[in-house]
Amino acid sequence: MPLAIEDYGLIGDCETAALVGRDGSIDWLCWPAFDSDACFAALLGSEKHGRWLIAPQGEIKKTSRCYQGQTLILNTRFETANGVVELIDFMPLRGEASDVVRLVCGVDGRVRMRMQLVIRFGFGVDIPWVKRTEDRSTLLAIAGPDMIVLRTTVTAKSPRGNSTRVTLR
Repeated sequence: MPLAIEDYGLIGDCETAALVGRDGSIDWLCWPAFDSDACFAALLGSEKHGRWLIAPQGEIKKTSRCYQGQTLILNTRFETANGVVELIDFMPLRGEASDVVRLVCGVDGRVRMRMQLVIRFGFGVDIPWVKRTEDRSTLLAIAGPDMIVLRTTVTAKSPRGNSTRVTLR
């Protein structure tokens, strides 16, 4: 079930916006514009309708949130038994394409993180075809005219144990 609406923070680039849950999940994003179909639509259903979760793997003792100054840069701070980590989410003003930037910053201790990326175009209906680039550093998710490019500097593993270097663009 989605969170209560007051548990979401807003990030945006003046042409579209995303809702980021207190749990570290982007549950709503119409991309590349406000009037586009959603590629993350868990807010209307469940995680199977699309979301991008980044959060501590273990029990979270305390969560706090704030925006940096007068910006839409959202800081979510997770406190666990093993340490403290911050998730920083924002959408920079658009260049050639719209970007979602998600940064994980260790504050104290060691916190094991998890990521779940479920891309569903067409408001949670269309399942994209996903492939890696030859250098294995980028994932492409494509469904008809819609495409998301995912890049990262860390190695992520799929549920099947396959590794990939996984910024969402």
